[in-house]
Amino acid sequence: MNKSNGSFLELLLNDSSFKNWANQSNRNDMEFWESWIGKHPDKVETIYNAKAIITGIAFNKTLLPEGKLKMELNAVLKQVSSKENNQVIPQRKNLFPQLIKYAVAAAIGILFIVLGNKALQTASSEVIHKTAFGEIIDLKLPDGTSVVLNGNSEISYDKSNSRAIRLQGEAYFKVQSIPATNAKFWVTTKDLKVEVYGTQFHVNTRESKTDVLLDEGSIHLVLENGTTKKMIPGELVSFSKENNAVTHQKVTRELSYAIWREGTYVFNNITLKEVMNNVEQAYGLEVEFIDEELEQQLLTGGIPNQNLKICLSAIEKSTGTRIVQKGKKLILFKNPIN
Repeated sequence: MNKSNGSFLELLLNDSSFKNWANQSNRNDMEFWESWIGKHPDKVETIYNAKAIITGIAFNKTLLPEGKLKMELNAVLKQVSSKENNQVIPQRKNLFPQLIKYAVAAAIGILFIVLGNKALQTASSEVIHKTAFGEIIDLKLPDGTSVVLNGNSEISYDKSNSRAIRLQGEAYFKVQSIPATNAKFWVTTKDLKVEVYGTQFHVNTRESKTDVLLDEGSIHLVLENGTTKKMIPGELVSFSKENNAVTHQKVTRELSYAIWREGTYVFNNITLKEVMNNVEQAYGLEVEFIDEELEQQLLTGGIPNQNLKICLSAIEKSTGTRIVQKGKKLILFKNPIN
């Protein structure tokens, strides 16, 4: 395998969308990669080598012998018992000043609670997770739901109910179902509410609308205009309350779309200008096109966005462009080598 194939193999092994295809675990990713392979027959060998690595690795569990476990436990208990027996009992004359100190501290604490305002109490009950530009974090909510939060994004919820999420920015959800109570899970944006029980979906509140892509399961959308939409896997719904515009489409090879899934941007017939808009939002950068005709160049493929350098390199190779970063600005122009 030459150096370029080696780099491509490494990208595949770290691409969550490709892993889903290899494991046959996501319908949208399976369709995307089958289409991509058909258009790139020269990459077939590397593709299936990567798939073999992903699906063929297994780990043997190493169990600690029961006798060894008991011996270690008894040793720990013996140390604890020894420490307890060697503790020095404080003299009675030293206890009174300590009791006075604790009583005063408790009184001050009670006074603070009594005089505290309601706004402070409300704020303390809210949990907020926020990412900086270029930062991606994996979260596990108290109910077991997994959330991958893209850069420049935020989710918040009340401590008493982690299944009612407020989202600004972009996130991918794997909702933990609770069959015993059939408890719903809500994601609220400026345009709509997503109602689910247990499923996988992507929500993007960038620009002036909210996009929802359903990977698995079934969800209901409650739009700000009062209407509802039911979605099935493989559908993409976009809605903006500003102009009351809604689109409900099936994700196909012909449809133009841009989605983000667990660290990877997936584009299909999307202009380079739209691609760079996503980069701007995630990394807090400004983009300038020296050659304006590049803005309408179409791009199809998956681009990792967990690292800006790798992301820009993938865009350059896919579009035959040159991208130069100067401070907070990205400058795009035609690559003279091409």
